[in-house]
Amino acid sequence: MVGAGESAASGRPHRKFIYMAAAFSLGVFNDNFYKQAAMLLAVGAGRPEMQGYALVIFTLPFVLLAAPAGWMADRFSKGQVIIGAKCCELIAMLCGAVGICTGHWSLIFTMLAVMGAQATFLSPALNGSIPELYPEGYVMRVNAMLRVAVTLAILGGVALGGLALDISGVGWRGFPQGRLTVAGVVIVTALLGLLISGGVPRQPAAAPSTAFPWGGPSSTIRKLWDTRRDPLLALMIGASVFIWTLGSLQILLINPLGLLQFGLSKTMTSLLIVAQMTGIGLGGLLSSYLWPGQQWRQALGPAALFFSLLMMLVTGIPYLPGSLHLLSLFILIAAIGIAGGLFLIPVESFIQIRPAPAEKGAILAVNNFAVFTGVLLSGLISNALNALFPPSVGFGLVGVVALAWSLWFRHYMSQLKDDWR
Repeated sequence: MVGAGESAASGRPHRKFIYMAAAFSLGVFNDNFYKQAAMLLAVGAGRPEMQGYALVIFTLPFVLLAAPAGWMADRFSKGQVIIGAKCCELIAMLCGAVGICTGHWSLIFTMLAVMGAQATFLSPALNGSIPELYPEGYVMRVNAMLRVAVTLAILGGVALGGLALDISGVGWRGFPQGRLTVAGVVIVTALLGLLISGGVPRQPAAAPSTAFPWGGPSSTIRKLWDTRRDPLLALMIGASVFIWTLGSLQILLINPLGLLQFGLSKTMTSLLIVAQMTGIGLGGLLSSYLWPGQQWRQALGPAALFFSLLMMLVTGIPYLPGSLHLLSLFILIAAIGIAGGLFLIPVESFIQIRPAPAEKGAILAVNNFAVFTGVLLSGLISNALNALFPPSVGFGLVGVVALAWSLWFRHYMSQLKDDWR
């Protein structure tokens, strides 16, 4: 582990971790670039329900493979796990490139399933490595910097996904030039990420004798149930599920909100998601400076309430004068992102620090299992909301549910104040 003086004094990430963060960020870019292009194609073709199905397929591996992913992160060197995951990404993108060019949703869904599987194994290895490389007091700052890098990757992916599809003309073998551009970008990015992953740190395995979890999802569910012995850890896992599920729902509502309800272009609709992701990165960075030490505990409740109320305000945008629609959309969605970032980074940092070293991979995989169960459900919920209500109303309904949860969360946190240690 890097010494406290070295990391904190320099204020810069460990050199080896830069390779890890870069490899991860390129994968995040690829994932969001491809998914946004596919979702825009679906919504533009009048099939917004494909968004929900695509999300379900991508998230299923996080639910089904969480136990072996956590085992692998503890059983083997986390650097080796990351390199293996990047190899899977290249295979997935080759399949996805063919799918996006030909318009075959079976190939697109296959690519999303493989990408979900590789992300399932990569996430515990990456996040579990942060407490290995940095002292506890610096973990939140590192997470904030990583969140900025990831946010920039998401921004680039989402924004360029729409721009790439808007490229006109016919290219190789008569395929639309926009689709060919998407295919070329994902393959080149996957290759670059695989090359960079060769520089990731390869520290010894944290628990080389850990037995394989043959129970699969049942093992993960038992491990999740066991977290109740640490009520604070269980609460933070619930908080992580809350913020990720609602964030996923928002993205699935934003695409039809922009394209169908307000008649925006694919590029402008993608920029709405860019505004949200920018807010998340800014909120995450601010959280590491505004609330040093343990001060972030008192800020989680207000951040969740602010996040919920802003979602409810989106319902009122259609009632404003038409000239204010676009500006109001960007301001509110960016503000929602800031509130989400203020909430997300402290929660993620606590979940990384709290478990014992030999269990970090397993607990992080359990958290992924819980989070992506919520994300999976968000795909089905978004389909129902988009079928029954205008997207702006869907935002408001989700905000009401979030407000109720936020009030409970704030109350329950106050009951656990003696458990902070």
